[in-house]
Amino acid sequence: MSANLQGAMEDLIKVFYRYSGKEGDKYKLNKQELKNLLKDELSDFLSGPNESTVVEKIMNDLDENKDGQVDFQEFVVLVAALTVACNEFFVDFEKNNDRGDSGSNKE
Repeated sequence: MSANLQGAMEDLIKVFYRYSGKEGDKYKLNKQELKNLLKDELSDFLSGPNESTVVEKIMNDLDENKDGQVDFQEFVVLVAALTVACNEFFVDFEKNNDRGDSGSNKE
C-alpha cells in the first residue's frame, strides 16, 4: 500500500488519463474531455446555468501554449489552484469558528 501523498499523486494521474485521449491526443484533454472531467470529478465547481462559460474560461486559463487542449502539466495547475483555494476556505472557516468558540467556553 502506498503512502497517502503518493496515492493521491497516482489518483491524479489516473483521473487525467481516464478522460484524456477519448478523442485525439491521448496525452491531452480537449474541451469536451475537460468538461466531462470537471462535470464528473468536480461537479460542485461546475454547477449552475453558466456551465459552458465556466468550462471555456477554465480551458482558456489553463491552455498555456494555446493549442486548444490541456496537457497534464496544465491540468495540475488547475488542481493545485483549486486545492489552495479550498485550503484557504477551510483555514478561514476554522479561524472564524475558533474566535466564536473562545468566548463561549469560558467558565
